[in-house]
Amino acid sequence: MAQKEKKSKYPESSLRAVILSAFAENPFTPYNAKQMSHILHINTKPDRELIYHLLVAMTQEGLLYEVKRGKFRLNPKQLEKFSKKKKYLTGIVDLKKTGKAYIMPDDGGDDIFIAPNNVRHALNQDHVKVLLMPKRQGHKTEGQIVEILERHKTQYVGILELSKDYGFVIPDSQSMPYDIFVTKENIKSAKNGQKVLVRIADWPEHSNNPFGEIIEVLGTPGENNVEMMSILADNDFPLSFPKAVEKEAEKIDAGITPEVVAERKDFRDVWTVTIDPVDAKDFDDALSLKKIENGLWEVGVHIADVSHYVTTGSLIDAEAFNRGTSIYMVDRTIPMLPEKLSNGVCSLRPNEEKLTFSVVFKMNEKAEVLDTWYGKTVIRSDRRFAYEEVQDIIDSGSGEYSEDLLKLHSLAEILREKRFKNGAINFHTPEIRFKLDEKGKPIEAYVKETGTANFLVEEFMLLANKAVALHIGKPENKKPPKTFVYRVHDQPNPEKLNTFLQFLGKLGYSLNIQSHEALARSYNKLLQDVKGKGEENMVESIAIRTMAKAYYSTDNIGHYGLSFPYYTHFTSPIRRYPDLMVHRLLERYLEGKNSAKKEDFEEKCKHASEMERRAADAERESIKYKQVEYLLDKKGKIFDGLISGVSKWGIFVQISESKSEGLVRFSTMKDDFYYLDEDNYQIIGRRYGQKLRLGDPVKVIVKNIDLASRQLDFELVDEF
Repeated sequence: MAQKEKKSKYPESSLRAVILSAFAENPFTPYNAKQMSHILHINTKPDRELIYHLLVAMTQEGLLYEVKRGKFRLNPKQLEKFSKKKKYLTGIVDLKKTGKAYIMPDDGGDDIFIAPNNVRHALNQDHVKVLLMPKRQGHKTEGQIVEILERHKTQYVGILELSKDYGFVIPDSQSMPYDIFVTKENIKSAKNGQKVLVRIADWPEHSNNPFGEIIEVLGTPGENNVEMMSILADNDFPLSFPKAVEKEAEKIDAGITPEVVAERKDFRDVWTVTIDPVDAKDFDDALSLKKIENGLWEVGVHIADVSHYVTTGSLIDAEAFNRGTSIYMVDRTIPMLPEKLSNGVCSLRPNEEKLTFSVVFKMNEKAEVLDTWYGKTVIRSDRRFAYEEVQDIIDSGSGEYSEDLLKLHSLAEILREKRFKNGAINFHTPEIRFKLDEKGKPIEAYVKETGTANFLVEEFMLLANKAVALHIGKPENKKPPKTFVYRVHDQPNPEKLNTFLQFLGKLGYSLNIQSHEALARSYNKLLQDVKGKGEENMVESIAIRTMAKAYYSTDNIGHYGLSFPYYTHFTSPIRRYPDLMVHRLLERYLEGKNSAKKEDFEEKCKHASEMERRAADAERESIKYKQVEYLLDKKGKIFDGLISGVSKWGIFVQISESKSEGLVRFSTMKDDFYYLDEDNYQIIGRRYGQKLRLGDPVKVIVKNIDLASRQLDFELVDEF
């Protein structure tokens, strides 16, 4: 007698729904029938066979598709049907070297953890859509990336490792955990061990590595020029100007005709100077001073009239917009404009007639502004000063043009005092500078001092920026404000501020948060109190991170840090594209024209803010590289330092001389077994109870240097 065939105990309709739901939970993961049976806790042969037949049928219906023989996954078109039942959010990827990631949600909520197997080919800073998973008690909210909405970048710098028929580019970036596979035909002329720029061209679904093509060979790792160009390329900055842009710049006529002068206010006979760093080549701004009736002063802030030469729609303008800003590396400046303009035609060089856009203030001896004029001008600078020269005049009270410079200084000091009294916060991060040899190797490191000569220029630039923003932005007769580009800065996030307060309390500091003015005063006192102490770097860093980031926007919310209700950037159009936009808008409105389209300028503001961030990253990376390179020939040398951080791996120490920071690992501290007391920012020896706290002075010896990854290892010397 034939054995009766066993049938599945599950109704097909119910099983189909459960299978579809399981695929929807992991929409990018392929499963075979056996794996799906395991997920559904089904272990009988008839049930497994039914699952296989259902997988095939659902594929034919378009619900699934077969990735490879016997392996199925959800058809992406089906995702939308589940979106109403599932919770999704969008955000920016913070990808770690380990392959795991965190998502910073667009709505500003808590970050979301993404396990490596759920990252789905997303890369650092990509904009993605995330499916939220059910929250497990005691764990961070977890998610799965289901869609890459926008790639942040597709080009990476790295070192090429060649095999016979293919190669891999090992990226420099610590936030790029994947090597990039390059086929033989896409290697082009690159040689093994060279540093290259590679573009990701494809990333097959089942490949662990993206596929790329080499688009530029940068050269031999370790060479100064190669490393600086690598930093620029890795931050997506062009390494040269297109030939068409250079040709357009060469055709610009630098001559100033009588007709052009006749249309402008003439300041050529008014005493005017520029004050800049000693190595500056592009002079954006000049100051003029003239004594007028009734003991009043006319102070002119004259800014290079770049918009006269760089017209909307030109190739130069498009290139300047794409770059967004000039970049100031340790050993070079990468200008926003071609050199003919940045260092020549537009630069306010002494004893040359120059076209400018000016804000002219009528002031009394108390630095009170009684009247302000805005318009196009022509100037001739009498003298180019370096900050150091002006500082000597301020300190000694004598020197060339000392009377005029000292008057500007006294007015600036009053403006500065008023600004801080009104709630401005005095953030000042020390700048590390290097003296380089002919090959670009750092032979000396020092901290650049900021003196009152810098403040002299700063106060009048701030005054001009504020005045221009107020002139356009302040509502008139209940009319809607005209479209304008503002430099805005929001107030601190309350949660971040509370975290910062707790951190300060453990270090013995405090802040008064009763009002904006009280907070500003206590911030300034705090920054003064930590000056020169070990915790200075960390306190200032966290203080700055507690603050919102300044950015460009057509929506004015004021500038919290400066305590200005209206503020913009008008004073540096040679090196910042937003200033060029402001010049054009100011000219438009001074001529009585209608408001510009808000949407057009808001998009440009977002781009400018992003390029500013990238430039800051590139500048920081070039400094970090030189800080590590400076110590290359100093292995075994002892340095004074301060404990700048504590972690589960050891303590971070910042060398006082170069501000280079390295790690002292617990494993090298032989006198005791130390553990981290995270709450009190210290480590404690288990046997002897010795404490090493954030800010403590220590001596360290340089043990290991990894220039490629910018990492330093120190050991403590004569610990106790």
